[in-house]
Amino acid sequence: GRLRKRVEFTAVAAHGKKLFLPDFIIVKAASDFSWPRIGITVSRKVGNSVKRNRIKRLVREFFRNNRDLFLSADYNIIARSSAVNLDFDAVCQELANGLCRIG
Repeated sequence: GRLRKRVEFTAVAAHGKKLFLPDFIIVKAASDFSWPRIGITVSRKVGNSVKRNRIKRLVREFFRNNRDLFLSADYNIIARSSAVNLDFDAVCQELANGLCRIG
């Protein structure tokens, strides 16, 4: 359940609803699939490759452990530069609160 192609990311960005959090931006768009799909965007401005990949691993682990919080839609989770300082519990708490708010 992952977004992989640029076309999928741009479709979510064009038709999605955005929620701004302190360390992440969650974009949610309707999907034709009956399961949730997730895409993770971490730009170079956030940090070097080690920091970017760590954030992506934490978000993917949150997605695996909390699939019940995700509705059948497409999500793009964009990390902000302040996300490099978060541990796994902080990532879980912020994303869980954000998903409850975005619906």
